[in-house]
Amino acid sequence: QVQLVESGGGLVQPGGSLRLSCAASGSIVSGNWMGWYRQAPGKQRELVASASSSGITNYADSVKGRFTISRDSTKNTVYLQMDGLKAEDTADYLCYYNRLGSVYWGQGTQVTVSS
Repeated sequence: QVQLVESGGGLVQPGGSLRLSCAASGSIVSGNWMGWYRQAPGKQRELVASASSSGITNYADSVKGRFTISRDSTKNTVYLQMDGLKAEDTADYLCYYNRLGSVYWGQGTQVTVSS
């Protein structure tokens, strides 16, 4: 079992920045992926960014150049630095851990971009 605890969401003005954190605990094994999905009301869940334990990263086209995902293996934590936030980034952000098809989810953290 893997437990994920997220933090860092909130309300920010357009153009602002937020940093999300997701700390994993439990049966953490190498060869995994961690990252973030987001879901806005009335929209499908969207993969925002992901990072493998070996350092490979992927981003949705909508956030490339604005968001940066990183991992601290010593803390089993993944971060999502979000800069240049737009109203369309408003969503519930969910952290995930995936290893060989076993997927675990965090509880979600709300990000609201509004003036």
